[in-house]
Amino acid sequence: MILPLAELDPVVKTSLWSHLLTVGGVVLAIFALARLLGERRQPGNTVAWLLSIILVPYVGVPLFLVFGGRKIKRLAARKRRLRHNLPTLPADRARAATLANPTAQTIATNGAGEPLGGNQVRLLTTGLDAYFELERQILAARHTIHIATFILGRDAVGRRIVNLLARRAREGVQVRLQLDALGCFFSSKHFVDPIREAGGEVARFLPVLPLSSRGSANLRNHRKIAVFDRHTAIVGGHNLAREYMGPHPWRKRWADLGAVITGPAAGLLDEVFLADWSFASRQSLDTLRRTLAASAAASPSPAFTGEDANAELQVVASGPDVTGDPLYEGIVSMIQEATRGIWLVTPYFIPDEVILRMLVVKARAGRDVTLILPARSNHPVADYARRPYLRQLVRAGARVLAYEPRMLHAKAVIVDERLGLIGSANVDMRSLFVNFEIGVVMHSAPEVKALSTWAGELTREARPITLGHLKRRRFPANLAEDLSRLLAPLL
Repeated sequence: MILPLAELDPVVKTSLWSHLLTVGGVVLAIFALARLLGERRQPGNTVAWLLSIILVPYVGVPLFLVFGGRKIKRLAARKRRLRHNLPTLPADRARAATLANPTAQTIATNGAGEPLGGNQVRLLTTGLDAYFELERQILAARHTIHIATFILGRDAVGRRIVNLLARRAREGVQVRLQLDALGCFFSSKHFVDPIREAGGEVARFLPVLPLSSRGSANLRNHRKIAVFDRHTAIVGGHNLAREYMGPHPWRKRWADLGAVITGPAAGLLDEVFLADWSFASRQSLDTLRRTLAASAAASPSPAFTGEDANAELQVVASGPDVTGDPLYEGIVSMIQEATRGIWLVTPYFIPDEVILRMLVVKARAGRDVTLILPARSNHPVADYARRPYLRQLVRAGARVLAYEPRMLHAKAVIVDERLGLIGSANVDMRSLFVNFEIGVVMHSAPEVKALSTWAGELTREARPITLGHLKRRRFPANLAEDLSRLLAPLL
């Protein structure tokens, strides 16, 4: 005879519940370990999670289940089908030599598309340039404005952009604004109501509260994409806030980098946006496509006939929605292929062991390895965590430069003045292995030369970082560095 639970002795009842909780905890721990070991991760990140799950399971298991996921398999599968179904005109294909480039092949076979020709590119090297280009494109759009950002500031710049988008929505342009729910935690609700009230749409990507069951809360959309009428796009590191851009000069504005792209690559960037929007808004991708086609037919954009549209570009979406890590492996390939020099510009430098070793080897082989960082970033933990990596590079003969005037938020990789990469990703493990990121690889000489010229201008306001600057300090600075290094795989 089995007694009802309510009639059991309180001691027995407590013991039973304790046993059930223990069994449940063990099952969850096994599930977490299986998921952890089944994903392709950076080794340090795997070890950090492994130790937390085994040594402090009551803390490590719940944290991993909420924050530890790295891929969204269903979304990756949908992106894979989407990419294979993209129409590509023969005139859009890059030259055979570009398609055969090892870096282009590495990226294309690891989850991204191949290079496309027939594009125009212009760099946006100041916050003024970035703002006025964004404003110009918003006002010139005929039927569609698609914008995704990690941060929308609750400041004069953010409010001005919201009002511009609301104005265009009232004028009949289809406006879609996608905001990362964490980066725009305070600006993704009532602050953007003018857009909604004007007939535009706003989507929040993976809401943090309440937690979404569709992916880990740790997976943030760090992409910055703006596409207008499917033929012109702005991409890079600029968020929509005063620190990054604005209509007036500001001495505290961060140094950043973006680009305005016209041509077939802009269409690919719009495909990335549409797939993200479909995921965030739960709208059917097929319905979105039909709506877009109808809008374009009703208000066609002028034909793109740029005489200097010779740029060969490769759009690289990387993150939980891609089966591989094309951005990471693309950077690894770029470093490997460098015969003269490799320049990296990044606000945060927390590389994995592979990238660090390759840079050290290149420096010891006499290649020009140059790393440009902010003298002091907006994240002190990242500044402490980068110090051990910088010591290894400086000892190997690399040139490490600290940009002094203000915070440097730009991201770029340049190889031998023949390959360039810009986008939203930092050289840290969060950008390379966790976040939704976007990058554009430049395979044509004029664009890479312009990128090199911009990087060279940064060096004029940067000072070399020597081993003397990086020497170990006394407590508590030493402790801060060690703790930051311990957290580095999770940053």
